[in-house]
Amino acid sequence: MDITLNILRYNPDSDKRGHWEEYKLEAEPDERILDLLHKVKWFDDGSLSFRRSCAHGVCGSDAMVINGENMLACQVLVKEVSNPIKIEPIRGLPVIKDLVVDMEPFFDSYKKVLPYLINDDEPGERERLQSPEDREKFEDTTKCILCAACTTSCPVFWTADSYIGPAAIVNAHRFIYDSRDTADKQRLEILKDVNGAFRCRTAFNCTSACPRGIQVTKAIEDVKRKTLTIN
Repeated sequence: MDITLNILRYNPDSDKRGHWEEYKLEAEPDERILDLLHKVKWFDDGSLSFRRSCAHGVCGSDAMVINGENMLACQVLVKEVSNPIKIEPIRGLPVIKDLVVDMEPFFDSYKKVLPYLINDDEPGERERLQSPEDREKFEDTTKCILCAACTTSCPVFWTADSYIGPAAIVNAHRFIYDSRDTADKQRLEILKDVNGAFRCRTAFNCTSACPRGIQVTKAIEDVKRKTLTIN
């Protein structure tokens, strides 16, 4: 089938702002959007820049806006989107070149919530045990791959880059509800700040955008309720 690919291009060395470029390709219905980008880069224009790594929806590197929605290019098939296909960088983060954005602001927010197990108590002779019921409390939020699709789909994040963002809250949730962790109050103090969890306006964009199917909005609501329990 004949496909038209419209890509928002930007080269900081020659462009003052982004511009659209059109590419005509032949593709199979079961090919991925990532495959089309590879065709453009390998056969039409080697200057095209985008991130990719595992190509199997695990690393989260190739998050981008495809026909107006945040998606992973390695997960979306040609037959699943309308033609022509519009591809843009994810929104709300500075564009470095073409589809590559500066992820540092995103990871700065992620680091603020202390996204690692904190427990200074001796674990004893064996590992710290946890019941299946306790594990279930945060099972969903362990699935995050830090692709930034949820955060960069959030209208609050677009207008207030000081907002810590859905991904950071999801990763805080993963440890706040972990019975083996002892720093839940510390994280909740961070998240009850004016730019924390209560900045969320429950638009559900983040939940729709998550390529791993995480109930992001629910996790944020869980954290909001938990902050109300700390002294």
